[in-house]
Amino acid sequence: MILVLGGTSDSLEICSELNKIFNLKYTLSVTTEYGRDLATGYARNVILGKLTKEDMVKFIKDNNVNQIIDATHPYAIEVSKNAIECSKEVDIEYIRYERKSLLEGMAYENIKIVNTIEEACEVANQKKYNNIFIGTGSKNLNKYVELIQNKKLIARVLPTSEVIKSCEDLGLNGDNIIAMKGPFSKTINIEMYKQYKIDLVITKESGVAGGFLEKVDAAEFLGIPVVIIRRETMDYPKVINDVREIRNLIKI
Repeated sequence: MILVLGGTSDSLEICSELNKIFNLKYTLSVTTEYGRDLATGYARNVILGKLTKEDMVKFIKDNNVNQIIDATHPYAIEVSKNAIECSKEVDIEYIRYERKSLLEGMAYENIKIVNTIEEACEVANQKKYNNIFIGTGSKNLNKYVELIQNKKLIARVLPTSEVIKSCEDLGLNGDNIIAMKGPFSKTINIEMYKQYKIDLVITKESGVAGGFLEKVDAAEFLGIPVVIIRRETMDYPKVINDVREIRNLIKI
């Protein structure tokens, strides 16, 4: 049995590859109802919920898991740390699928790369900015609301009732929320930036699958500065960057 830690479109592509292996048993773990709805079209066995380290160890032992494939979001660092510790504790193989970083190839000059949300908010608080586009999803949105003062925040989030409710609980309303499922094209991003008179974009280094380049390219087209929150670096035991490599590493 293989445990796939999901939460990205990459994890669904990995499931598609695993489905090509005859009689292979695997379970896909997701953390949201929305993620489960998407996953049911790819994986036969899906579990819902945030797994603590203890939960993960128990599931591995109860289900005779012999490999972990970590395809969680590049910024879900704690989950990856737990998975690595679990793999060592129960002595099974851990494989990390990591989206390639695109920062080295960035040609747009009007970008600022930071390490934390706090640093991104410091940039946003400069007087010259008024309408801030938050392109990092709903997680940690509370930090932006708390730390960015006297600015209009435009948050693009998933169109689920749970997510929209969490935005409303933070004091955001219809003027602050774009509830749409991505990834988005450069053209769509351009029109959104223009519609909301965006003068600063904050995004994460989410990779090709996350629509990162389209966000930056749209900003460059309009001459809008971009703040990019860098991924935290981790020393993964084994990393692959191509979904197709998965099939060569599977233990049957």
